[in-house]
Amino acid sequence: MNSLKFIFFSLSLLVFTACSNDDRNGSSEPFVVAFENLSANIAELPNTTTIALVYSETAAQNGEVRLSLQTINATYGTDFTTEPAAVNNEIFIPIQQGTTGTSLIFNKVSASIDETVEIKFTITQIDYPSSQIQGNTQFSLNSSASLGRSFEPNVGGPNEGNQVYIDLSSETETVVARDNWDLGFYSGNDFRVMINGSIYMAAAQLQTTNIDAVTQSDVTDLQSQVAVGTFNPVNEAYVDAPDGAIGGTTIAAISENNDNNKVYLVNLGYEVGTETPLPGSVAITGDTRGWKKIRILRNGTDYVLQYANIGDTNHQEVTISKSEGYNFTFFSFNTNTTVSVEPKAENWDINFTVFTNIIEFAGAYGFSDGVLNNRKGGVTAYLVNTNETSVSYDDFTSQHVNASNFEADQRTIGSSWRDVMNEDKVIYDHIFYVIKDPNGNIYKLKFTALLNDAGERGYPEFKYNLLQ
Repeated sequence: MNSLKFIFFSLSLLVFTACSNDDRNGSSEPFVVAFENLSANIAELPNTTTIALVYSETAAQNGEVRLSLQTINATYGTDFTTEPAAVNNEIFIPIQQGTTGTSLIFNKVSASIDETVEIKFTITQIDYPSSQIQGNTQFSLNSSASLGRSFEPNVGGPNEGNQVYIDLSSETETVVARDNWDLGFYSGNDFRVMINGSIYMAAAQLQTTNIDAVTQSDVTDLQSQVAVGTFNPVNEAYVDAPDGAIGGTTIAAISENNDNNKVYLVNLGYEVGTETPLPGSVAITGDTRGWKKIRILRNGTDYVLQYANIGDTNHQEVTISKSEGYNFTFFSFNTNTTVSVEPKAENWDINFTVFTNIIEFAGAYGFSDGVLNNRKGGVTAYLVNTNETSVSYDDFTSQHVNASNFEADQRTIGSSWRDVMNEDKVIYDHIFYVIKDPNGNIYKLKFTALLNDAGERGYPEFKYNLLQ
């Protein structure tokens, strides 16, 4: 959505009231060219990379953008080249009539490009009627954290079928189907197991350690309680703590003494919805996925998962190891194997996902449009309400950061960025967030869209900028 990218570049900071006397349909706004993003990590780039520039409106005629080139510890033609080629540290890129943007190709030539290299492209001139240099006028290639950009996470439309993990410092996105996993086995010092709240799973401890002896008649009365969305606060006991604290899993810590590890009744939640709802609505849930009985043991540093359908008198068993560098090792009952879900713990900051939350006096309930920070990976955040402060998102700098405000709660963003309890379904323009990653990088982040151009949910967009 070019209009949203236009906002990200802060092109709307200036208001032009004088009428233009050019021939561009009487438009009074300047024609602006800006880099789509501010920076990229040169160490993580492929050998050939496209650097995008976008226009504030569709080009009505041909023109040209002129860039200057500055380098530190890199030589043009030896370490890298560009398309179009640079001449005397200048690059001329054509503006073509009828287009909404253009691009520059960056080619890494030398394998010796390292963290000491910095390459900057700066817009110095726009040859086009009523043009103006404004917004993202410079693009940097270096080994530092990203300076910021806009993002359109692939949540999956109104069914919101994906979990999307975003790493702000490297500008990377990892997309995983949210029903791809059922259990997450913690890789930290504790022995804890979480259930998949994005598909509304729930679990209840039974008073037995004999998994094969559990029958349907033993759990029938319990099943109506072990579910999300019952509007009974009793069900809070059957879901993981929504703040993301590892000690709050509904499955108790796995004991070294296996005689203490009980059997659990597990509600597998729902398939991802497939219906197409009315614009502005969501269709998160499909068919129910059924039930399992499980028991989890310890064997040295490994987990041992026993599982079966409720009526089975024999169970399956699998050993699951902790995954060094990751928050969890994930297991799927669909494939009866471990599966890849999250990136490494240090390689993601926020997760766009449906999630299970707690409503006061109503218990566990499912929320769409959720954004969770990586609490287990050390990411913290806080909310800024511009109705309560005089500093806007654009004016907010590192000097305004209040270290005492950072919270570990993974729901700090949650669903607080949008209002869907009205017909219009809007984002809150007066709210943005400050996020701190484990490396000490601090970002400000603001949402710019909830719906797509057709008014459909599940198409969020946001912008962010590095503060320090």
